[in-house]
Amino acid sequence: MPGLLQSLQETLGKEAKPTAIQASSMKHLFKEHVEGEKYKEFLLASETGSGKSIAYLLPVLQDLKRTEHEQSNAVIHHSSRKPLNPRALVLAPTHELTRQLASFAKSLSHVIKLRVMCASKANTPSTAKSSGTASKMKGKFEEASAAIRHLKIFSWVKTVDLLVGTPMKLLEMERGRGWNWEERARERAMRIGKVKSEEHEDVKAEEGSNKELRREFWVDEPEMGLENVQWVVVDEADVLFDPDFQESTRMLLADIAAARGSPVPVIPSSALPSIPDSEATATTVQSISYPFNFLLTSATIPTSLATYLSNYHPSLTRLASPRLHHLPPTLRTEHTSWTGGNKNADIERRIRRVWAEDALVHSKTATSSGPIKLSKLLVFCNKRSKVEQLAAFLDSRGIKCVALTGGAEARKRGSNHHLDGFLKTGGPVPTGPGVCDPAQTPHVLVTTSLLSRGLDFSPMIKHVFIVDEPRNMIDFLHRAGRAGRAGEAGKVVVFGRAKGRGSGRTEEVRQRVKAVTG
Repeated sequence: MPGLLQSLQETLGKEAKPTAIQASSMKHLFKEHVEGEKYKEFLLASETGSGKSIAYLLPVLQDLKRTEHEQSNAVIHHSSRKPLNPRALVLAPTHELTRQLASFAKSLSHVIKLRVMCASKANTPSTAKSSGTASKMKGKFEEASAAIRHLKIFSWVKTVDLLVGTPMKLLEMERGRGWNWEERARERAMRIGKVKSEEHEDVKAEEGSNKELRREFWVDEPEMGLENVQWVVVDEADVLFDPDFQESTRMLLADIAAARGSPVPVIPSSALPSIPDSEATATTVQSISYPFNFLLTSATIPTSLATYLSNYHPSLTRLASPRLHHLPPTLRTEHTSWTGGNKNADIERRIRRVWAEDALVHSKTATSSGPIKLSKLLVFCNKRSKVEQLAAFLDSRGIKCVALTGGAEARKRGSNHHLDGFLKTGGPVPTGPGVCDPAQTPHVLVTTSLLSRGLDFSPMIKHVFIVDEPRNMIDFLHRAGRAGRAGEAGKVVVFGRAKGRGSGRTEEVRQRVKAVTG
C-alpha cells in the first residue's frame, strides 16, 4: 500500500531492509482474508530489538485500511451505542509500552489516515470522575437529568480503528469502571487486615447465599463495544500469558469472542494443564478458535506459554527468527566483580568509568569544542527498595537519576514524560545548557523488570547494568535487550562475586549468559 510504504520510509529511511521476523511476517500475514476461511493465528517470536512491532503493525494497518469502506456501513448502523467500537486491539503489559506502541502506530498510519488511540493517555475521557461509596454516588447521579447523563456519555464519541491498552484497562472500558469491585474489596480488606485468610475462604463459600459484601465501588457505564474487532495482537505474550497475568488476558479475549457471536470458555488458571500434549490432556482439553485474527509476539517462549499454545491453539503457526533466545550480535557482555565494600559505590565507579571512556572518545573524534555527549545508562534491580536506595545514593553523589517502580507517582500522569531523554522518539534531540551535565539532567534510569519488556529506548542508552542476579535467563534476555537494538552497538554489564560466598552462583550465571551470546 503506497501510503503505508511512504510512512515506513519516513520512519526508517529508504534504505532500510526487513529483519528475519519482518520478512516472515510479510510472507504470511499480508494475504487477504477470504470469506469462509479460518482467521489467522500466528506467533511472531524473535530476539529483542528485531522490529516485531513493525512485523505485526504493517499487516494489521494495511488490512484495516483495505476493509475500511466495507466496515463503515456496519459501524454506522451498528446496534452498539457505546462511544468506542474499535476494529483492532493491541494488548501490552504496561502503560509505558502501550503509549509508545500507539505513538509508533500513529506515525505509520498518518498518511493512510487511520485512527489510532491509546487507552492509557491522560486525556482519555472517562465517565467515572467521582469517588465514594455506592450509596453516595447513587445520590449524585440521581440529581442529574437523563438528557445530561446521555450527553455526558456520548459527547466524546470517537471513530477508532486501532486501540492500544493493557488487558485490565480494556476490560474496564468494555465492562465499565468498577466491574471487579467485589474482588477489589476483598483484596483491600485482606491487605489492611480486616479479614483473615480463613474468613476470606468462608466468604467465597457463601457466594451463593444471601450474604453479600458491602458494595464499595460504583460500576460505571461501559465505554467500548467489541463487536467490530477483527484483529487482536498480544504483544509481549510471554508476560500476558504468564500464570500471574493470563486470566485477565483470556477474559478479554473471551469477551471479544462473545461480542462477535462465537463465545469460548474461560478456564480458571488453576485448571489449566501444565504439561503439553499429554495423554491426560488429549481427551479433556478443547482447543480454542477465536472469531478474529489472533497474533502474539514475544522475544522468548517460556514453558508456560509453549504449553498453553500447544494445548489450546494447536493450529497456531509459529514464526521464529534464527536468533530467538539469543542476545543481538551487536550487544557485548561484560562481567564485573564487587569489591567487597559498598555495592552502591561500586556501581557509581562503573558509571563514571563509562563516562570517562566517552570523554576519551570525544577527545579523539570531536571536530568542535562542544560539550561531551555522555552515555545514558539503564540499571536493573530486583526489588523496589533497592531501586530507591541506589537512586538516593547516586543523587547524593551528584548523579541525577530517575527511579521508577510499579507504584511510582509519575506513572499515573498519563504520559511517558517521566521517561523523557531515555525512550526513543522521533523528535529532535534536546539541546541547551545542562543537557549534557549528569548533575543537572538525568543520565541514569534505575528500575525493576517493569521497563524490561518491549520498550524501545534511545540509542543514547548503550549500557545496561544488571546489579542483581537475574531470576532466570528469560528475565536476563529482556533486561539486557534494552540496549543494542536495531543494529546499534551496546554493552550489558553483569555484577557478581568473584570469590567467597555466592561466587559459585556468579560463575553459573556467567556460563548461562555465555550460552545466549553465541
